[in-house]
Amino acid sequence: PVLNLMSNAFGFQGAANAGPNALAAPQASLITDLITGVFGGDLNWKLLGIGALIGVGVIIIDEVLKKTTKRCSLPGLAVGMGMYLPMAITIMIPIGALLGAIHDRWALTAKNPESAKRLGTLVATGLIVGESLWGVVYAGIVGFSGNDSPLALVPDSFAGAAPWIGAIVFTAIVALLYRRARKDAQTVA
Repeated sequence: PVLNLMSNAFGFQGAANAGPNALAAPQASLITDLITGVFGGDLNWKLLGIGALIGVGVIIIDEVLKKTTKRCSLPGLAVGMGMYLPMAITIMIPIGALLGAIHDRWALTAKNPESAKRLGTLVATGLIVGESLWGVVYAGIVGFSGNDSPLALVPDSFAGAAPWIGAIVFTAIVALLYRRARKDAQTVA
């Protein structure tokens, strides 16, 4: 039902009903290219071989890093995602990892470090789930209204400032919620 809702509201890139705001579907495109190449006989096996060698190399490097260092690794899944997903999708992974490392360093200074680390995990999970749920709700609004931007309240001339204002407001809200949760965690501890 969710995929049908997304397809009806926005469409997927490469599909027949895809509009200008079509959602990216890189996994589906990758599988389509592989199937078309195998059945059509024009699959570039050399590239698949290179990809397999890169995968083996990444696994070897990961194992060496794990054995020789305590904190470094090179996860194959992260490398693979970085290779075939667009930067606009994957950029949040290193940003999230950096924020997680900063939070974990702060958590070590808290009265109850384990509780503080769990709090960070809960906040991050809540943000991910909340964004996903809002995406589904928004797709429902778009699908039922038939309008690509049913919640637009300002003119198109505001488009340049909107991302900056949104980022500032989002950061302020997260900082306030985080401060409140930190205060609550210290009271509980």
